[in-house]
Order: sequence, then C-alpha cells, then structure tokens
Amino acid sequence: MARYLTLSYVKEIEVKMAEKQENTENNEKETVIETSEVSEGNDTSSEVPNEENDSMLRKSKKNKAAEELEELQIKHAELKDKHLRLFAEFDNFRKRNAKERLELIQTAGKDIIIDILPVIDDFQRAMDSSEDAKDTTAVVEGMKLIYHKLENTLKNKGLQVMESIGEDFDSEIHEAVAEVPVEKKGMKGKVIDEVEKGYLLNDKIIRFAKVVVGK
Repeated sequence: MARYLTLSYVKEIEVKMAEKQENTENNEKETVIETSEVSEGNDTSSEVPNEENDSMLRKSKKNKAAEELEELQIKHAELKDKHLRLFAEFDNFRKRNAKERLELIQTAGKDIIIDILPVIDDFQRAMDSSEDAKDTTAVVEGMKLIYHKLENTLKNKGLQVMESIGEDFDSEIHEAVAEVPVEKKGMKGKVIDEVEKGYLLNDKIIRFAKVVVGK
C-alpha cells in the first residue's frame, strides 16, 4: 500500500514536472514569437523612415538637377546674347572699314590735285596771253616759271627725279631702249642718254628711266 502510494505520488510529481516544463517551453515559444513580432514591427517601422529618406533624397537630387539646368540655360542665354552683340559689332566694323577704304580710294589724290590746280590756272592764263603775244621770249620764260612751280609742288609731295646720265646701267632702276657704240672706254656700260626720266615717290620707284646705254 505504502509502495503504491509512493509510486502514485512519484507519477503525480512527474506529471506536474512535465506540465511545468511544457508550460515553460510554451512560455519560451510565446516569448520568442512576441520578440519576433516586436522585431518585425520594429523593422516595419524602420522601413517607413527609410522610404521617406529615399523620397527626400530623390527630391533633393531632382531639385539640384533642375537648379543646374536653369543655371546652364541662363549661361547659354548670356553667351548667345554676347555672341550676337559681338557679331553685330564686327559686322558694323566691317561695313565702316569698307566704306572708309572706298572713300580713301576715291579721294586718294585729293590733296595733290588741290595743290596742282593753281599750276593749271597759271597754264590757262599763259595760253590766253600767248595767243596775242609778239614776244616769244616772255612766253617761254612764263612757261619755265610754271614748270618749276609744278616741279616744286610735286617735290613737296615726295616726288624725286632719278638721275641716270653718266651712271652705271642698273636693270633694277633702268630700262635700256638702245645700245650705242662709244669712243670713251669709261662710258661703256653707262647711261649716255635718257629717253624718259625715272621717278621715285618717297624713295620708291614709280617709273623706270628709259635710257640709252654705251657699249
């Protein structure tokens, strides 16, 4: 009897221990499940701010790109306006320069013509007076005076007469129109006569002298 009670008591204790262990395991499982749920809840709650941060980051990048595009458009407009202004200024300069060149060409000899006009007037008066003149010597002297006046006027403009007679023939400044034998050996290869005088304008040849050369 005592043994039976002891066995029953032992079994009861084992059953209670088993129940207690089962309850403990169930509690642990519940704790794990709750912890998991809490963790998942925390993860979900953390995802919401991440999505918001991503959205804000995308908006920030978009706004920055829009600002950069607007800045580039402003710079492009400024450069285009500057280019158009420079093109207009250059076009005006080109037209003005062409006009000035044309005027310069058209009036290039204006100054010298103005200075020569008094000489032409003298020639006109000399011709009028020579029609009834009986003294040809006076007419010749008058023509000489007019000639010297014209010569001096041209000299003042930079015109120089090329002296050729007695000089060595130089193909750079002379144009030989004939060669004639000479008795003097020292005159061989030299200019012995001028058919047309040569001229320089401000030390630059504007007409070669046509000469006769001794041989």
